[in-house]
Amino acid sequence: MTRRWSFVPGAIGCALLVALGVSAAGASDLTPQEELGKELFFDKISQPAKSQSCASCHLPAAGWTGGIAGINLHGGVYRGAAPQRFGNRKPPTTAYATFSPVFHFDGTEFVGGNFWDGRATGELLGNPAADQALGPFLAPVEQNMPSKQAVCERVERSKYTGLFEEVWGPGSLDCSDANVEATYDLIGLSIAAYEDSSEVSPFSSKYDAYWVACLEAGNTPEQCGLAEGDKAALDPEDVLTEQEFDGLIEFGEYCSPCHVSHVPGPDGLPPLFSDFTFENIGVPRNPENPFYRMDEVFLDDGSPINPLGDDFVDFGLGDFLRTRPEWQAMAFENDGKMKVPTVRNVDRRPGKGFPKAYMHNGVFNTLAELVHFYNTRDVPEENWPPPEVDRNVNRDILEGVPLGNLELDQEAEDAIVAFLRTLTDGFLEP
Repeated sequence: MTRRWSFVPGAIGCALLVALGVSAAGASDLTPQEELGKELFFDKISQPAKSQSCASCHLPAAGWTGGIAGINLHGGVYRGAAPQRFGNRKPPTTAYATFSPVFHFDGTEFVGGNFWDGRATGELLGNPAADQALGPFLAPVEQNMPSKQAVCERVERSKYTGLFEEVWGPGSLDCSDANVEATYDLIGLSIAAYEDSSEVSPFSSKYDAYWVACLEAGNTPEQCGLAEGDKAALDPEDVLTEQEFDGLIEFGEYCSPCHVSHVPGPDGLPPLFSDFTFENIGVPRNPENPFYRMDEVFLDDGSPINPLGDDFVDFGLGDFLRTRPEWQAMAFENDGKMKVPTVRNVDRRPGKGFPKAYMHNGVFNTLAELVHFYNTRDVPEENWPPPEVDRNVNRDILEGVPLGNLELDQEAEDAIVAFLRTLTDGFLEP
């Protein structure tokens, strides 16, 4: 997929364009394949009809994740097209999802895939984002379509059938029994193309402006991404405030081992802020998660969505590994681990004061609370609830102190929050 950048005019914007060899003219236009993916992303292909699209749970203005304030404040998990049905996790961001590698075991740990547990491996279509895009259509707690053929036939009746065949060729929108599988795969690839586009994954944050200006000044990626040096030398354009720069220093020390801030992305793009691995951070269960009530809500075959009710435990990666014979033996040691998400757009919201939900179950609602949890999770006086899964909890030693008891003061916590806000796309725009 082709990466294209577009930026405002001015010293920083022009420097970025020159550094990347990008023309400003038409830089934000979507390709036909990306435009097709956008049509599919926003089309309410669901049962009941016209009740839910991909965008219903991945709102652009909320950082391509959940965009309903009341849900974010409480359970964090979004209802399906059948409104009484809920799944068990908050929607992850679809922005930058295409950069995750195909799920694999690297000899030490599992890497890649999409969804919180990595189960959209990318083994089918070569791209985890494309595999992931095909899941919600058929999930009874999401878009609830009865079959791939039903999805295909909805697309066949859409206003963009001509665009589909322009992108994939005459006769490609074929919903016959013999060809529906191939057509369904093209739908997933189209949505992934849109998610990879400059509209969804633009690298247009304040941090990106700082990053390229820092490199242009002759600094190394490691110096720029970990703030190793004087601000005057690393930030000659004075993009970051003093507090934001201090936050980058703290982030580089305590967060970048997983949310990598100093390694360029593919083809010289800025950092992706994830190493695409899986961690159990000791997140407590969210008592307001509606999935605990799904023992009283039933699927079409009469079975309860969640037969365990309040006793349900989300084992994340471990439960996915149990579905694969070649990895079952490693499931226990990976119980409770969830995909390390990018923190790009972690503070993007449609308006001031709009609440967001953080972690896989939406248990936290503010960045300040989230950073404080990482800092003080294991400090007894803080009285944090116990982890939902109390094994495999990450207690790595960072700068001589363990995760969960980092000994950061309030000023340092506030600086990290300020830095995280620099990762919101839209600082640089056409």
